Amino acid sequence: MSRIDESKKFIPVRIAVLTVSDTRSLDEDRSGQTLVDRIEKAGHSVADRRIIQDERAEIAKQLRAWIADPEIDVVISTGGTGLTGRDVTVEAHRDVYEKEIEAFGTVFTIVSMEKIGTSAVQSRATGGVAGGTYLFALPGSPGACKDAWDAILEKQFDYRHRPCNFVEIMPRLDEHLRRK
Repeated sequence: MSRIDESKKFIPVRIAVLTVSDTRSLDEDRSGQTLVDRIEKAGHSVADRRIIQDERAEIAKQLRAWIADPEIDVVISTGGTGLTGRDVTVEAHRDVYEKEIEAFGTVFTIVSMEKIGTSAVQSRATGGVAGGTYLFALPGSPGACKDAWDAILEKQFDYRHRPCNFVEIMPRLDEHLRRK
């Protein structure tokens, strides 16, 4: 089972947090703040934080800007993953993914089922990679952000986590871009 290898040194990553909402301000952004608090508590840094409206093109534009920023390793968005007409975060993420991490949504659903039962079926949480940057789209509730971070992302962004983690393969995420 998974474990932390204390003989390895912790490697912090730089994470941008994007809240997708038509109504929230930074002061009212409990989900984004939940992520910021957990990211910092885990020893990582918050490289940037923004709130953007539920507009597919604008979300994708912000994701691309952060993908192009060498000071950002990971982007985590919250909000806009549901089923309503305004929920376009998943589509915006998929517009920029080079590779989707299909198992992320599956594992998130399993974690959610333990907390909210069959209501977990309404989430379209997703993860992917583009330009050497990890991208994750989480639901807009603080509880969902806690669950995703505590059960999945905190472990995967800890270089010491065994048997494997996202950090150890980061240098190879964009190797196809360097090939001649």
